[in-house]
Formats: sequence, structure tokens, C-alpha cells
Amino acid sequence: MEKVTVLGVGNILLSDEGFGVRVVEHLLSRFRFSESVEVIDGGTMGYELLRFLHGTDKLILVDAIKGSRPPGTIYRFTGEEVKTYYRQKVSMHQLGIQEVLAMLEIGEKPIAQMLVLGIEPASLEMSLSLSPIIAPLVETVSAEIAKQLAAWGLPFFPLTAD
Repeated sequence: MEKVTVLGVGNILLSDEGFGVRVVEHLLSRFRFSESVEVIDGGTMGYELLRFLHGTDKLILVDAIKGSRPPGTIYRFTGEEVKTYYRQKVSMHQLGIQEVLAMLEIGEKPIAQMLVLGIEPASLEMSLSLSPIIAPLVETVSAEIAKQLAAWGLPFFPLTAD
């Protein structure tokens, strides 16, 4: 069975920088995933992520991306674009993630497919809340993740209130 990991990274103390973590929280509060899908709040772990990603066949990484586009821009990188993206060091977590992905690449079993979904942050101020521009994008990016999991043939189910 293939192992699929949905990984949200970010620092929730810095408003939009915590976008990846907020997306993961959103997914976990609304869906139950098949046992082959692991949804992880990677926070600001850096190298510690290696143990969670070991054996992953497919990865969806959600991150804040400091590019040159207007706040709220959604970025989507796949395949070789992922490597290029991290070489350009535009991720808010570039050092930890870049090295983790490189270590997995040279390891015994590199990740076969990767998708990076991210947003251009509007605010990196000290706050536990996402900015008004970014907050609605949690739902948008969650829908993109659901679409990708469905394309990979991986079931997920809405949680029901008892």
C-alpha cells in the first residue's frame, strides 16, 4: 500500500506564516482519511520531519511562500518545479524543508510524487489568526488537496456529528 502524506508547515505565532498548519487543522476537523493517508502538522520541525516522511510515496506539502506576487496568490508546484522552488529559497521554511527533501531524494526510497501548495502571505505579524485576505484560502487549498487525493484514488470521508 502506498503511503501518502499531507504535511502542513508553519509558525502559527506569525499570522499567515502558519497557513500550512491551519490547513491541516481544517482537514483533520472535517475529514477522516484512509489508513494510507497521514495528515501531519509539521509546524516548524525542520529535520525532525524526516522520521514522519520516511517511506512516503506521495507528498502534499502546504506552506507559506514568500515570492514576488500579491498577497493571497496561490502557488502550485509539482515534479521538478518543487526542486526549483526550494533551490530559489522562497519558502518561509526553506532551510529545514529543502534539506529534508534533499535527504529523502538521496535516501533509499525517494518520494515519487510531490505537490507543493502555498500562499503568498499578507501578514507575518505576531498573531494567532490568519489575515483576512488569507483566512478564506484555507478552504480553497483544502479543496485542492481533496481533489488531488481523489485523483490519486484515495478515499476520504466527511466527519459526522454524533
